Amino acid sequence: MTITEQEFELDPEIVYLNHAAVAPWPKRTKEAVIQFAEENSHVGAKNYARWQDKERELRKQFKDLLNAASPDDIALVKNTSEALSFVAYGLDWRAGDNVVTSSEEFPSNRIPWESLKAQGVELRQADIDTEDPEQALFQQVDKHTRLITVSSVQYATGRRMHLEKIGAFCRKRNLLFCVDAIQSLGAFQSDVQCWQADFVMADGHKWLLGPEGLGVFYSTPTARDRLSLTQYGWHMVEKAGDYDNPGWEIAASARRFECGSPNMLGIHALGASLSLLLEVGLDAIEARVLDNARYLIDKILAEPMLTLLSPTHPAQRSGIVTFKPTQADSQALFHFLRQQNIICAHRGGGIRFSPHFYTSKEALERALDAVRQFLALN
Repeated sequence: MTITEQEFELDPEIVYLNHAAVAPWPKRTKEAVIQFAEENSHVGAKNYARWQDKERELRKQFKDLLNAASPDDIALVKNTSEALSFVAYGLDWRAGDNVVTSSEEFPSNRIPWESLKAQGVELRQADIDTEDPEQALFQQVDKHTRLITVSSVQYATGRRMHLEKIGAFCRKRNLLFCVDAIQSLGAFQSDVQCWQADFVMADGHKWLLGPEGLGVFYSTPTARDRLSLTQYGWHMVEKAGDYDNPGWEIAASARRFECGSPNMLGIHALGASLSLLLEVGLDAIEARVLDNARYLIDKILAEPMLTLLSPTHPAQRSGIVTFKPTQADSQALFHFLRQQNIICAHRGGGIRFSPHFYTSKEALERALDAVRQFLALN
């Protein structure tokens, strides 16, 4: 039995192509949640020290997944939006400063920066629908730019950015570099040190195959020292647990961004999901994700009644493939696919397929057959 057959228990009637939204859990993740619930219901927090071991283990897993220098660079946060807000509202802005991003960003990587307008900070959005999207970003930079923030993969088009190129540009010009990695972490190999990123954040519920409500926030020691804190509590101090000592100091590690009690249920679940990804290997996962994307792109390009909305250049491809009917209504196609148990999303004016490494070619063909059936009826 393969690891795919062991770990994924999807209803055979369903073709799941929505990992860019909310992913199904592997079997081991489900079992970790059940075991945690059973333990809690029988003995409460008797084994809390072991739960803390799981918390430390999850930081180590993220350290390995991101190739961070240390687990101390990892904060466990509620979601990507919270981490982005830590950066946006932690920096000391001056009126006239600007932030550069792309015109394709998900609201999580747009709204926090737009909200800084009241402080006199401008958000510049580059049109990256070009052969060189990174250069489009660079052209928006001037002497007042403080930070470039960009998604590693764009949520609607699936455009994958050349993060090493952007990071090198930022280092040369002394700019901060922030990466929303929610659409790549778990699907692609990640290397925050190679990217030269100051901040990287992602949620656990997409390509990481974990639950909602728990994510990761990476920061370098130098970068996090530039952020003023916006939340305080017992867990973000250097000596967390020393409750009777009235004195305190901010934790030197990224734990400073975790103000209160950790999400222990989420930690057990996400730790189980990451163990699967690390066991399979991100190199193997990336190869399979790209192979599935290539398969879909080739089939879509061969169908004259479909228009591909995702990039065709191999370097810009990701696990997201978005397309639309050339003549029919894409919203109607989306509803038709849902009726056929093809679980996908309607994004960027088209149909977004996002298969993971375990998705079979047979499943992709079932989805494509449903698309062809719709086209024949319309």
